[in-house]
Amino acid sequence: MQNDRKIGNIYEDMACNYLKQQGVLILQRNFCIRQGEIDIVGSKDGVLLFIEVKYRKNVSKGFPQEAVGRDKQRQICRVAMFYYSFHNISLNHPCRFDVIAICGNKITWIKDAFPFCMA
Repeated sequence: MQNDRKIGNIYEDMACNYLKQQGVLILQRNFCIRQGEIDIVGSKDGVLLFIEVKYRKNVSKGFPQEAVGRDKQRQICRVAMFYYSFHNISLNHPCRFDVIAICGNKITWIKDAFPFCMA
């Protein structure tokens, strides 16, 4: 498990560097509550970005973004609601749920990867 965390940090670092180059302000990494975690919280053009980072060495086990299924989406949305509350952000403030998919060394930024969902 510790090794997985180290590997995760390497690819989250890569994702953060990529996002910064794209003009994203990184607000927080690994925002964690009991119900789950959001890998990266950022902001661009007045929109709050909740970003999940997924890595695969290759596509033999599927594309990285395929690992962000319905349950993971719901978990991210619950954590995002807590983020709004914790930071006293108005629910009218726009947000988006993105995925950074890293396959080998190729980074793909999937903007608006899924809608807000709680059910």
